[in-house]
Amino acid sequence: MSDTNNQEAAAQSQSKEARSRLGDKILVATGITLAAASAFFPWYVFLNADKFGIRTEALGRTRDLPPGAARSVVTVSPLAMTDSSKDDWPKPVEPMDALTTATTSSLGETRNDRNLQEEQPFPGRGNFRLLHVANGRALIEDGSGMYMVRVGSVLPDNSKLATLEQRGGKWVIITSSGEVYQDMGGSARP
Repeated sequence: MSDTNNQEAAAQSQSKEARSRLGDKILVATGITLAAASAFFPWYVFLNADKFGIRTEALGRTRDLPPGAARSVVTVSPLAMTDSSKDDWPKPVEPMDALTTATTSSLGETRNDRNLQEEQPFPGRGNFRLLHVANGRALIEDGSGMYMVRVGSVLPDNSKLATLEQRGGKWVIITSSGEVYQDMGGSARP
């Protein structure tokens, strides 16, 4: 009896192995099928772009209106009115009084060689002070804040920074208008 039990146990283990191998084969076949489908589908879409692309409607100059009774036009946009007569034009504005009520400055008078006698200055001098100079840049301060500037930058007095120099152990900045601003810190900084 032990032989029959051993044979039955061996047969059962072989059937379990066979089922296990069948499951593995099904899993491998499913993976290969999915891989083939995922490789083929983009080509199918590429070759059949008319089925998958964005559909655009042909634009024409006319359109079909829904069926229904005609309505009378109540208002028309002024832009739609093309025919007009001189009666429809706006009335011209009456001329203004030509009486001079103010005086004018002599700043704009010209010399004999047609150059301006005096150039109008920028309103209000931009008061700022030099705080620090390092690495080719200067830190300046005015009433509205602190700014980091370098050669060529526009300064608060509407001039440009021309040069950064050390004079007598103190840093100075020279503007394009010739103004010289000195560092008030006292010691030269590297």
